[in-house]
Amino acid sequence: MSTAALLIPALLIDAALGEPKWLWSRIPHPAVLMGRLVQALDDGFNDGEGKRGKGVMAVCVLVLTGLLLGWILSWLGAVVSVLIAAILIAQRSLTDHVGAVAAGLRHGLTDGRTAVAQIVSRDTASMTGPQVARAAIESGAENFSDGVVAPAFWFLVAGLPGLLIYKLVNTADSMIGYRTEAYEEFGWAAARLDDVLNIIPARLSALLLAIVTRRTGDWGMISSDARKHRSPNAGWPEAAMARALGVALAGPRSYDGAVRDFAWVNETGSKSAGAHDITRCCEILWKSWGLTLVLVVALGLLF
Repeated sequence: MSTAALLIPALLIDAALGEPKWLWSRIPHPAVLMGRLVQALDDGFNDGEGKRGKGVMAVCVLVLTGLLLGWILSWLGAVVSVLIAAILIAQRSLTDHVGAVAAGLRHGLTDGRTAVAQIVSRDTASMTGPQVARAAIESGAENFSDGVVAPAFWFLVAGLPGLLIYKLVNTADSMIGYRTEAYEEFGWAAARLDDVLNIIPARLSALLLAIVTRRTGDWGMISSDARKHRSPNAGWPEAAMARALGVALAGPRSYDGAVRDFAWVNETGSKSAGAHDITRCCEILWKSWGLTLVLVVALGLLF
C-alpha cells in the first residue's frame, strides 16, 4: 500500500480518538519514550569539552534509531503503520488543548492562565486576557505545522522511518534546542536539523490555512510577516493564522521573569484577542485538517 493510503485512516483515527487517557495512563506514550531517549543522551553527553560535536553525535543516534525502528515496525504490516501514524499525529489533541484555553478564559482569567500554561513555555502568571488568547492561537498555529502537517508530510515521503526521525528530532529540539548556556552548543544540531525538516511543512501549513480562510491574496504579507518571526519556520503558520483572524501575534512576552521584545506578526491587527478568537482558530485548524485529508485522499487515488 502507498503511504497516502495508510495516512488516510491514521488521520481519521487521530481525529476520532485523540489521546485516550485510559491507554496512556497504563503504558508510556511513544512521545514520552522519545523524551526519555533525548534526556538520556543529554545526561550522557552534555558535559565537558566539544559539546557541539557531542550534540551532533546525539542527533545521529536519534536519526539512526528512527530509521532502524521505523524500518522494523513497517515490516509488521499496514495496521501497525496506521496505528503508529495515528498516535504520532496530534490534530485532536491540539484542538482540545487550545479549545480548553477558550473555555478557561470564558470562566475567568485565572482559569485561562492555567489552561494556557499547559501548552506554552512562557511565563503565564501575570498574563492579561489578550496575552492568554494570543499565546493559545500561536500555539495552535505552530503546532498544526509541527504536530499535524510535518508528521503527515514525512510519513508520506518516507513512511514510518521518516515519521519517527521527524518526531525524534522535533522532540530533541523542544528539549535541548534552546539558546541557553546549557544548550547553545549541545542543542545546536537538533535545532538546525529540526529547522531543515520543517522548511516545507511550515510553508505548506501556512498555505493550507490561507486557502481555507480565503487569504491566499495576502500571501505576500504573510511571507513578509513570517520573516519577522524569531523562528525560520514557526512564523509561517502564525502569520497565516494572524491574517485569517485579523489579530496581531507574537510580540513581547516573558520567559523566566525576563521580558523579551519579539517583533509582532501582523502588527496592524487587533491586539485584543479573546476567547472567541481562540474558538475561531480551532475552527480554522479543523478546516485545514479537512483540506489536508482531501489532498491525501487525492494522492492515494493518484498513486
